[in-house]
Amino acid sequence: MDGPPVSQQTRRRERLTDWKIVVRQEAEKYWPPGQKVATGPIMLQITYFYDSVAIDVDNIIKPIQDAIIGLAYIDDDQVTDVLARKRDLSGNFKVENMTSTLAEGFSRGNEFLHIVVIEAPDQEVLI
Repeated sequence: MDGPPVSQQTRRRERLTDWKIVVRQEAEKYWPPGQKVATGPIMLQITYFYDSVAIDVDNIIKPIQDAIIGLAYIDDDQVTDVLARKRDLSGNFKVENMTSTLAEGFSRGNEFLHIVVIEAPDQEVLI
């Protein structure tokens, strides 16, 4: 989804509510048809690609988690692992295993978020 994310810390609560709606709508566009809601532990991978001043990456996690409840998982307490990153679009980085969704984000030329929901790693092994 394009544009800068909204921080959980925003003073304008209506802006946060509107942001969660946008996140949900965008997630629904890319959610595979027939994909069931996860019932077990999951991991979120969130990458914020920015082109100006980036907000703190830790403040964008909770609104995203809340927005996809009922689509990706039943409750956000299923989220056991989160990998959150931010990358400057004008910076120099390499993308491995480029997906079509990620390529689409880059092709638009704007700030965007890339969110991946996967099965959580083994809960009995810490790496």
